Amino acid sequence: MKRLLDIELQKLWKNRSSKILIITYFVLLSFIALIASIKFEFGAFQLHIAEQGIFNFPYIWHFNTYIAAILKLFLAIVIVSMMANEYSYGTLKQNLIDGMSKKEFIQSKFLTVMLFAFGSTVFVFVMSLILGYSFSSYNEIGIVFSDLEYLLAYFIKLVGFFSFCLFLGILVKRSAFALGFLFVWNIIEAISIGLMKWNFFKDTDVAAKVSQFFPLESMSNLIKEPFSRLSVIKNVGETIGGKAFEKDYSVHYYEILIVLIWTGIFMFISYKILKKRDL
Repeated sequence: MKRLLDIELQKLWKNRSSKILIITYFVLLSFIALIASIKFEFGAFQLHIAEQGIFNFPYIWHFNTYIAAILKLFLAIVIVSMMANEYSYGTLKQNLIDGMSKKEFIQSKFLTVMLFAFGSTVFVFVMSLILGYSFSSYNEIGIVFSDLEYLLAYFIKLVGFFSFCLFLGILVKRSAFALGFLFVWNIIEAISIGLMKWNFFKDTDVAAKVSQFFPLESMSNLIKEPFSRLSVIKNVGETIGGKAFEKDYSVHYYEILIVLIWTGIFMFISYKILKKRDL
């Protein structure tokens, strides 16, 4: 495994575009800390974002993983380009000539996906600890390390999404077209969900139960939006709606299982495509 991973890392680090995108991704992740400095002033009214509890333990695990997941497209570009370059530069064919099997080739790509996801998760974990201990009102160990399931969900979400991107890179062979396909697929899922809610299933609960099995929607469901958990948002909702806002923000095991199954499907199909394709 180490040999396969070393080969992939050498390819990535020798590619200037990939190197810049990877560095940019982690730099942007660190920009989450800048949210703490945002202040709004409307006359006598002042709003300091950090004082609204977004960096409180254990809420910070939910907030930071949700925000960090938005930036995953940067690494998605790296993964799609990584696969496209294999065809463009002939490195895939050369690897096979040098004795690497197609199964080992897929394994090397998946190990890279896992490394990206793990590295990003560790980065978010460390950054969240630093921000939490700097701004959180609650620093008890039991509170600090509760709700860590959001980190697990974040890791699984990245692995699933990157596996999908890898599959598209193998299927389409051109990074621009693969990313375009990803964008189109996202639109297709959104339209399908909309049609189910307003035409096929008048009951939105049924539409939600069906759509949770869509690949991108299942990944999105792992970490729900965290903003409505904030007390200031809840107070506004109660003032406008007259009742407390209720939503399930938990990470559920069946949602993780769905994404893991999709990950397995993407990698299996990728291998089958590569196995049958004449290189």
